[in-house]
Amino acid sequence: MTQPAPQLPAEVWSHVFGYLSAEDKFSVRTACKYFKKLVDHGSLWKDWSVVLGYHKGYSNSHFWGTLRRRKVTSVVLRGTRTKDLKRLASSLPTLTTVVTDQSSQASLSFLKECTHLKRLAIRGSGSPLLLDGSTVYEPRQLTHLSMCDVKLPTIAGCSLISAVRPFPNLTSLVYHKARLIEETLWMVHVPSILTRLPMLTHLSLSVGYTLCTSHNRSRPSPGPPGRDGDSVLSSLELIDCTAHSFEADAMKRMPGLKRLAVFHRYSHHQMIEGLLATDGGHLKTWLRDLSQLSTLVIVKGPPVKKYVTSIPATVTSLTLCVAGLSPQDMEAVSVQVPNLLHLHIDPWPSHLGAQAARIPQLFPNLKSLKLRHGYVSERDFLQLHQLKDLEYLEILDIRPHLSELTRKLQALTNFRLQITTSPRKRDVMTCPCVCQVN
Repeated sequence: MTQPAPQLPAEVWSHVFGYLSAEDKFSVRTACKYFKKLVDHGSLWKDWSVVLGYHKGYSNSHFWGTLRRRKVTSVVLRGTRTKDLKRLASSLPTLTTVVTDQSSQASLSFLKECTHLKRLAIRGSGSPLLLDGSTVYEPRQLTHLSMCDVKLPTIAGCSLISAVRPFPNLTSLVYHKARLIEETLWMVHVPSILTRLPMLTHLSLSVGYTLCTSHNRSRPSPGPPGRDGDSVLSSLELIDCTAHSFEADAMKRMPGLKRLAVFHRYSHHQMIEGLLATDGGHLKTWLRDLSQLSTLVIVKGPPVKKYVTSIPATVTSLTLCVAGLSPQDMEAVSVQVPNLLHLHIDPWPSHLGAQAARIPQLFPNLKSLKLRHGYVSERDFLQLHQLKDLEYLEILDIRPHLSELTRKLQALTNFRLQITTSPRKRDVMTCPCVCQVN
């Protein structure tokens, strides 16, 4: 086949191909040279990331030429061969996003050649990594920095604060699973981070170590981070939380938060078995201090009844991945957030059961919903058609006859409802520590 059978303008074909998944595009481009040329146009690969593994290397010039034609700007690296990394930088000069696994100091040297780099994620390091102004081509150009399971040196007072100092224009900072050469108690002084990074809007930290938000420790002279000296931070994620790993009044110093995500280390069942406090810790106090909160994510932790009355009524997006949700918990949540639009509810390893049928009455304004279908009867599941504004339904588990059941639900909604068992495409910068709820 040298030409496509229907002689349509290239613009029409490009429009059609724009609806295809990456996998389908790969199939279409093998049909003929004409389709291959159309499919490889950069307009069809926006926001697409290429995943490269350098176990054997990529020496084929046609391979790099294809990526250049697609105007690839994002790459995920699954290997660290220095020779191939240098070729990557020269072959894809427009790279803006780099995600690299199992990095070493030497393997990061190619970043100096990435002249347009704005987003960098480093996941795993076998040896200590020292980040400074010479790590990247233009430090002030970096807006997103993510480090997970990365070993930082403790020598010369090196810490997270000193690691991010060369990047003053960061808007997003992620630091999970802190690893130090020396096993010492490490305190992260959040006000110092916010002072050093005046444009930071998203902060995600593991709190297996001590977090401090008070201003009574010595710290750098405050700059002008936001209006009237306030932080512009709007999104905060706390990973691996225990009952009191953050101060009770921590949120008073971040009143502008719009999004809070708390990933607890233990479920409340584990807390009971381990004789740990199940009183809600500081969570109920934090929530009382966040009058502008619109998105709340709670994973594991104390029983919902311990903090539900503190959830702000301003919340319109709620994720509860908490075992043992009772009908009383569901009722209490609905009272607290009457204008809820987006709900992700997952009481695994327990289940919703008949409570699924009550969702339309409790949360009538929902536009999107994520839940598990297991142990929910067909009759209860089909009650979801009563959600008149529901646009998106994601099923978190796959069961026999699920496709037949979803077709019945779509028919009841006149096929306006999008139902999927696959999560929406995630940004490659999303850390695996939090990807289960994004």
